Amino acid sequence: MLVAAILASSLGFIDGSVVAIAIPAMRSDLGASLIEAQWISNAYALTLSALILAGGAAGDKFGLRRTLIVGIALFIGASMVCAVAPDALFLIVARAVQGVGAAIMVPGSLAIIAKAYPKKERGRAIGIWAAASALTTALGPVIGGVLLSSFEDSVWRWIFAVNLPLGGLAIYFLAAKVPADAPGETRTLDLGGAALATVSLGALAYGFTVFGTASLLHSAAWVAAGFVVLAAFLVWERRQKEPMVDLGLFASRSFSGANVSTFFLYFALSAILFYLPMLLIAGWGLSEAATGFIFLPLSLAIALLSGPVGKASDSIGPRLPIVAGSLVVAAAFAGLALLTGGGIHSFWFGIFPLMALMGLGMALVVSPLSTAIMTAVEDSETGSASGINNAVARMAGLFAVAAMGGVAALRYASLLGETAGVVPSFGEEPASALPADAESIRLAASDAAFAAVSWVTAALCVLSALTAWMTVPGSGRTESAEDAANPASAE
Repeated sequence: MLVAAILASSLGFIDGSVVAIAIPAMRSDLGASLIEAQWISNAYALTLSALILAGGAAGDKFGLRRTLIVGIALFIGASMVCAVAPDALFLIVARAVQGVGAAIMVPGSLAIIAKAYPKKERGRAIGIWAAASALTTALGPVIGGVLLSSFEDSVWRWIFAVNLPLGGLAIYFLAAKVPADAPGETRTLDLGGAALATVSLGALAYGFTVFGTASLLHSAAWVAAGFVVLAAFLVWERRQKEPMVDLGLFASRSFSGANVSTFFLYFALSAILFYLPMLLIAGWGLSEAATGFIFLPLSLAIALLSGPVGKASDSIGPRLPIVAGSLVVAAAFAGLALLTGGGIHSFWFGIFPLMALMGLGMALVVSPLSTAIMTAVEDSETGSASGINNAVARMAGLFAVAAMGGVAALRYASLLGETAGVVPSFGEEPASALPADAESIRLAASDAAFAAVSWVTAALCVLSALTAWMTVPGSGRTESAEDAANPASAE
C-alpha cells in the first residue's frame, strides 16, 4: 500500500516538473505557440486545482482504494493519449483529462496512508512517503532532461508513456495487496461547485493568458466573466449543506493569511519553474539535461530540511520561518533578475547557486505553512483546511503560468524592433540559424523578458513575508475560526 501511494503521488509530482523541461521540445515538435505552451501546462493545472477538493470527497464517498485506482487509471489513460497527440490542441485536451485523474489520485495517495496505519506508525509512514516522493520529484527532471538531450524533440512523448508501467504497478499493488475499504461517509459530491470552480478558473486563466496578445477589451471581458462566475461559486457554496469549500474557515485571520501567503509564494515559484527552462533551453541553448538540475535543490532541500524546520516551528511558531523563507526566496529571484537582466549567461556559477538559495528558502516555508494552516482550525476541520491550502497552491501555479506569459511576451516584443518578423517568440527555438545581429537581439530580449518575470515574483515573495508577519502567530495557540467568531474564547 505504501509503495502504491508513493507511486501515485510521484506520478502527479513528476508530471509537472518534467513537462516544464519538455516544453521547448514540445513547441518545436508540434509547432506550438507560447499561448499553446502555456495551456499545455494550464489545462492540467486547471482541472487539478478546480477538482482536487471534490476528488478528496470522492474517496470518502466511494472508498479510498477504489477511488485511487480509478484516479490512477484515468491519469495513465490520459497520459497515453498525450503521448500520441498529433497537435497542440489535442495535447491540451488530453492534459485537461489527465488533471481530472490527478485530482482524484493526489489526495487519495496520502489519505489511504492515514487510514491504513495506526497513529503510532502513521508519522513514520508519511515521512517515508514524503521523502520518497521528494526524491522521485527531484530525479524526474534530471532523467527527463537526459532523455530530451540524447534524442530528437519527439522523445518528449516518452515522458507521458513512462506513466503506464509506473501507474500499472501502483494499480496492481492496490488491487492485489490492499484490502477494500468501506466508504467512510455518505456525503454528497458538490458537483455544481466543482463545475462553477472549473468555469471560473478557466475564464480567469484564459483572460490572463491572452493579455498582451489580444485586445485589452477581450482580455478584460474574460477576466470579468471569471470573477462573475467566482461570485456565483461563493454564493453556491454558502447555500450547500455539504460544500466543496467550507467558507467559514476563512473567518480565522491566521488561516486566511496563511493561504494568501501560500498563493503569493507558489505563484512566484510556479512562474520561475515554468519560464526559466524556456530561457535556458530556447534562449541560452543549454541542454535539457543541464536544465533538469535546477529542480534538484528545491526537492532535496525540502526533503532534508522540512523535518528539522517543522520541529523548530513547533517551538517558535510558524511566523518567523515563513517570513524568513519568503525573503530568502525573494532574494534568490531578485538575483535571477539581476543576473539575466545584466546579460550574464552563467548556469553553474549563476543560475544554479540562486536556485539552491531558493530551495533553502522554500524548505524554511513548507512545513511552517502547513503548521499555520493546521493550527488555525479545529482538529475536526484539518482535512478540509489542508485540501483548501493544496487547492490554493495549485491555483497559484495556474494563474502564474497564465499571467506571467503576458509580462514576458510584452517585454520581449518591446525589444525586438526591426527583427520582430524574423525572431521567433519568447521561449521558442529558432528553426534555423539567425543572422548575428538578430540572434544578439533575441538573446537580449529573452534575458529582459525573464528578468521582468523575476522582478514580479521577487515582489510577490516579499508580499508573502509581509502577509505572514501580519497574520500568522509567532508562537503559542493559533487563532481558529471559532476564536474569530467568539473573541472572548480566544482571550
